[in-house]
Amino acid sequence: MSDAAPSLVINPALDRGALARRFAADGRVQVRDFLTPDSAQRLAQLLQQQTPWGLSWQAAEMGPHKLPAEQVAGLRPENINAMLERINTVMAGPGFAFLYAQYLMHDQAMLGTSKSPAHDLLVQDLNDPAFLDFGREVTGFDAIAWADSQATLYSQGQFLSMHQDVVAGENRLVAYVLNLCAVDWRPDWGGYLNFFDADGDIVAGYRPRFNSLNMFAVPADHNVSYVPGFAPARGRFAITGWFRSAD
Repeated sequence: MSDAAPSLVINPALDRGALARRFAADGRVQVRDFLTPDSAQRLAQLLQQQTPWGLSWQAAEMGPHKLPAEQVAGLRPENINAMLERINTVMAGPGFAFLYAQYLMHDQAMLGTSKSPAHDLLVQDLNDPAFLDFGREVTGFDAIAWADSQATLYSQGQFLSMHQDVVAGENRLVAYVLNLCAVDWRPDWGGYLNFFDADGDIVAGYRPRFNSLNMFAVPADHNVSYVPGFAPARGRFAITGWFRSAD
């Protein structure tokens, strides 16, 4: 662990017992005011001002594609149009697709290819006992051993279709989303984390409110709803990932 001051400082006033009871009842919880105000503001600035945004997309069997920022900058209009056409075709039927901006900060840190000490510190803090113990205490998953992470940004025309987060061999126990929106997010702007029952009805929807941590057990049918063209061009910033077991 670095000797630098932590970038992620959890609000000491949270009622962890109440949060744990809510998670036990529903398999999910939204923790509001998760970080101290100073910590939340520092992380929001990191995402908004210092993050080299790449692009993640998938259209059924095409993907997943995880393009770094330099590759996104080199995309030609015909490449983008072909990608969007394929995504639209898949989403007109029963297939799975997604499109959003990302920076794979955990992967960059582990590969030694990161050029951002601030992002590297955040990756470390997300694997510090303070964060991992919070996850264990609230979710009841004592097998949580570590957390991966990426920075995400959903802008106009972007979304993540319904899925369950189950990937063989990745040992995902609990998904998390730490929202750090640049604006007070209006419900009409989409970008909600929605949960569905077996009939496809929404049983819960979390607004991406600033400084809220969403956690939910894997598997769970969920999506991130489509962000329409009238939403802010850059606003729905978050840090996302999974608490994982060692094996």
